[in-house]
Amino acid sequence: MIYILIFFIIEILVSIKFGIAIGFGWSVLWVVATSVIGIVLLKLSPYAVMSSFERIANQKFDILSAQNAALSYILGAILLIIPGVFTDFLGIFLLLYTLYLNYFAKMPDVKPKNEEFKGDSDVIDVEIIEYDNSIDSSTKRKF
Repeated sequence: MIYILIFFIIEILVSIKFGIAIGFGWSVLWVVATSVIGIVLLKLSPYAVMSSFERIANQKFDILSAQNAALSYILGAILLIIPGVFTDFLGIFLLLYTLYLNYFAKMPDVKPKNEEFKGDSDVIDVEIIEYDNSIDSSTKRKF
């Protein structure tokens, strides 16, 4: 409960500072524009989520990265819809994180499902030959 109160206080302070810096009219325009953008992004969210999971099928994403990209996209769109400057900045940050995951982050190599490893890949196969250095050649073991 205390965190929600702190969040609302931060939201009010940031909105007032932002309104003073750019003016009341521009502040209202900012809130309305980001709400419209958030609604449009939320309507397009099934396509964005489907794109993330298609990348899993193409083995360009692992499941955790796809989940992070989809979740940050939806939360970013929802935060843009909520009126307030602080939530808009959080939403923009989450949407930038989604862009980072989709286009700039180096995804871990996902091994194809058809490839099966038999044993460890770092083991070297060796053959051990034992022999006796004694003079008697009849006691030598042959393997």
